[in-house]
Amino acid sequence: MQEISALETLRAFVAERNWEQFHTPENLAKSISIEAAELLECFQWGGENLRSAQEELADVLTYCILLADRLGVDPQAIVLEKLKKTGEKYPIEKARGRSEKYDQL
Repeated sequence: MQEISALETLRAFVAERNWEQFHTPENLAKSISIEAAELLECFQWGGENLRSAQEELADVLTYCILLADRLGVDPQAIVLEKLKKTGEKYPIEKARGRSEKYDQL
């Protein structure tokens, strides 16, 4: 039996509700920011609400996956590409255990 991917499930969910019309790159980027703020709220004032954080993180990831799909990019590929670039800016021998920006290492 073939598993259905998260992307395929999201596409079907959105299509069933005819929400594609609202999922412009701009609207999806705004939604990511809004949901990220809600995720941050779970940790406001030093508290931690793991259940709420998990739900808000799911919302952020959902919008990120939808935006990547709308832009025609593979999320895994762009993450790996970005890690490669970041690795060049932050070589292990200079960056290990440090939080300074790359131009201050």
